[in-house]
Amino acid sequence: MSVIVIQFITLDGIVSDPDGSGGTATGGWAFRHGPETAAGDKFRLGSTLDTGVMLLGRTTWQLFSRIWPGRDDAFSARMNAAPKLVATRTLTSTSAWANSRVLDHDLVDAVKHEQRDVIVTGSLSVVHALMAADLIDEFRLLTFPTVLGTGDRLFPAGGPPAYLECLSAERAGAAVLARYARPAR
Repeated sequence: MSVIVIQFITLDGIVSDPDGSGGTATGGWAFRHGPETAAGDKFRLGSTLDTGVMLLGRTTWQLFSRIWPGRDDAFSARMNAAPKLVATRTLTSTSAWANSRVLDHDLVDAVKHEQRDVIVTGSLSVVHALMAADLIDEFRLLTFPTVLGTGDRLFPAGGPPAYLECLSAERAGAAVLARYARPAR
């Protein structure tokens, strides 16, 4: 089992409001480069979506549950078919997006006991909790040629150090997809 974090990120490490749905002044930065940069399986998840489980925080799940069920391309079909766990204290119904369920116990404990690969999409509070528990095996970052100067960072100041190795880097439209993993223990 691996925990894979996928994120849209700016050159200065900002991950907040890439699509503009948060209503921030700098929101929507990922889509200023055209839809092809973010479309399809840009994170190279492939069959991991078929055999793994997605883990999302409430805010990301609510956003995705309004977007993905209405799409009908091949990648969207995989997203919609994938099992989804939602880390939330307030959401009670997950009927808006098929194959979703609320985590019924502690987030960190649930990830530790999961048998499938876990794909964490967005969901910064979930990512930070998993970072603090040292449970993330790989980061797949789609880095956009944008500098915002302000916003929520994937790796916050004062956080623990992370010593990673670069597995690959490739151009993906206007962005670069880089894969980083922690070295084998």
